[in-house]
Amino acid sequence: MQSTTPVAENSPQRASEFKPSGFRSDIQGLRALAVGIVLLYHLWPDRFVGGFVGVDVFFVISGFLITSHLIKSPPQSWGDVAKFWARRVRRLLPASLLVLFLVGIATFLVAPQSIWADTGRQILSAGLYVVNWDFAVSSVDYLAADNAPSPVQHFWSLSVEEQFYFVWPMIIGLAFLVGTKFGKSKKIVGLTVLGIFLASFVFSVWYTAAEPAMAYFITPTRMWELATGGLVAVFVLYVRPERLPFSSVLGWIGLAGIVAATFLIRADMPFPGYIALVPVVSTALVILADSRGRASALPLLSLRPIRFLGDISYSVYLWHWPLIVLVPYLSAKLGRSESLGVLDNIAIISVSIIAAWASTTWVENRFRKSSFFSSSKKTFAFAAIAMALVAALGFSQMVVANTIVEENEDKLQAQLDDPGSCLGAGILLPDAKDNPNCEDKDTLQMEPAAAKKDKSKAYADGCWASAPYRSKPECTYGDGSKHVALVGNSHAGHWLPTLERLADKHDLTITTFLASNCSISTLPQDLSTPDETKGCQDYADWVSKRTTEGGFDAVITSERQSTPLEGMNWDETEKKAPEGHRDILQSWVDADLDVVVVRDTPYPGGADITVPDCVAKHEDDLEQCSGTPESWHWMDPLAVSARTIDSKKLSIIYPQDWFCPDGRCEPVIGGVITYFDTAHITATYAQTLAPQFDASLRRTGLGTFK
Repeated sequence: MQSTTPVAENSPQRASEFKPSGFRSDIQGLRALAVGIVLLYHLWPDRFVGGFVGVDVFFVISGFLITSHLIKSPPQSWGDVAKFWARRVRRLLPASLLVLFLVGIATFLVAPQSIWADTGRQILSAGLYVVNWDFAVSSVDYLAADNAPSPVQHFWSLSVEEQFYFVWPMIIGLAFLVGTKFGKSKKIVGLTVLGIFLASFVFSVWYTAAEPAMAYFITPTRMWELATGGLVAVFVLYVRPERLPFSSVLGWIGLAGIVAATFLIRADMPFPGYIALVPVVSTALVILADSRGRASALPLLSLRPIRFLGDISYSVYLWHWPLIVLVPYLSAKLGRSESLGVLDNIAIISVSIIAAWASTTWVENRFRKSSFFSSSKKTFAFAAIAMALVAALGFSQMVVANTIVEENEDKLQAQLDDPGSCLGAGILLPDAKDNPNCEDKDTLQMEPAAAKKDKSKAYADGCWASAPYRSKPECTYGDGSKHVALVGNSHAGHWLPTLERLADKHDLTITTFLASNCSISTLPQDLSTPDETKGCQDYADWVSKRTTEGGFDAVITSERQSTPLEGMNWDETEKKAPEGHRDILQSWVDADLDVVVVRDTPYPGGADITVPDCVAKHEDDLEQCSGTPESWHWMDPLAVSARTIDSKKLSIIYPQDWFCPDGRCEPVIGGVITYFDTAHITATYAQTLAPQFDASLRRTGLGTFK
């Protein structure tokens, strides 16, 4: 988000009735509108469903202001480029790095340790202004989808803009250099900006359709929005219209377009892509509009309260989101509800504005106007030191969290290796009451930060087929004479640690056929893109053939229906999805394979619980993180389908009692956190379930497991 106050010099050739130069109070008003709808969206996302387009408004404003400045004072040397960067540093970094530093401290003080590592990494990358790429990678990580919101997530847009500020003066300067050589500087600059706009827009439309999650964050898909502002600057400064037809009307149309986008564009729409044209073009129209006409939008945009909000909009953007994320943690520590009510939201708005005014006055303006930083070298030295401090804080947060994890892993492994241990599901065994090691069964043995990283080897070993499912990895564990295929999505994968504990006992070699977010079914799922849907279906067909014809003795399979079927809602999916599994199950039975279907585990995510984060916040009141079998229930079309097949070669295991003893689904059993997120079993708890799973396998009567 750019918040530089535009101060440009009047062009002597321009007619007096159209003055795009000088102070633009309408742009300050646009800033106020942009930050206002972002703030309202973050506090009331169900009402202001498209409020995230405020960021797109900022992008256009930034492109216009920066390009206008560079056209009037084109950089002609590396020294000029350095001076431009130094101005950006003085204007933007002091406030942003202050917020990052304070967020790092506040995270240590009020946030659960389970988010320290991720937040530390994000603070580090935000301090270097590359966090948008971090979030882009995380956005396509199925397991990261349920992570707690990051208190620095809003820095993704600031990173996009800083990357723009880094390259844009060099691009414009080079265009001027070439243009001057051929005597066509205006045309070359205009064509350069237009070319970047077209290239980025085409890429944005294509990539938003292909990878919508990543497309939202990365710079190439957003560059055209900034270039749109650049095109407006080129038009205003080079074409020099005496007056645009109906220019006052254009301003109102633009404002109406921004407001309409706030209420009509939804987060589930592919964005940015072509949909972003609505807020982007609307913002361009407001900037292009004649602000001097009687019917113009200038009086509205120039109202004193709106101007005030526009003046501090950059700092409001910086402060509001950390408050939204961290206040619920503080509230929980104080014994209050974590949910933000209307009064909480009003308080956050008030504090954001007060903090923004203070940081604008005493940080932003002080650094920008300081004579000490008039030298580019001093400015860059300050930036390097400040960024290093923020990066060090983020890194230290990661180190502390990882140290907790490593120490806890060693402690848990020692207990797993102890045959007399009563760790985890060991507390549920019949002889537990006679085991003296079970006396401290309520003591938490697993740190929440360790639980978040406690995953099966399949993740580290790269055993997952991921969207668009072109690769088909197989991983093998154990060296027994009986060959078992572990098939399904991540809810099959989280049983791998259990099966590894049983591999020697049952003489097993386990081969994994695991796909992230893709069910092994004959019916297509409604995945993010048509390419992913087709890729998942092709993968399912391949797995069915590979396991049927691959010389296996048995198949163990489990899944969670994580997305609806293509063209269906959830209710329709629940009724239809079992048909997609029946043919595959029957093909395994017909191939004389022993088939074990593991009914899906209870699903805390259905109650909106991320288990390690909840345990970290409520270690003294774990009931806040528990549920009932009914509240943690989720459909399981695979198990439903299995119940329709009458064959001695197929059996179903029901693990609910291993997670919901005594009719209550617990986040911690035998000192071990049961899930590492909202749905997946921690590897440690899965290992402690080996005796229960072994007994269930033996009860199936299947030859492979006798």
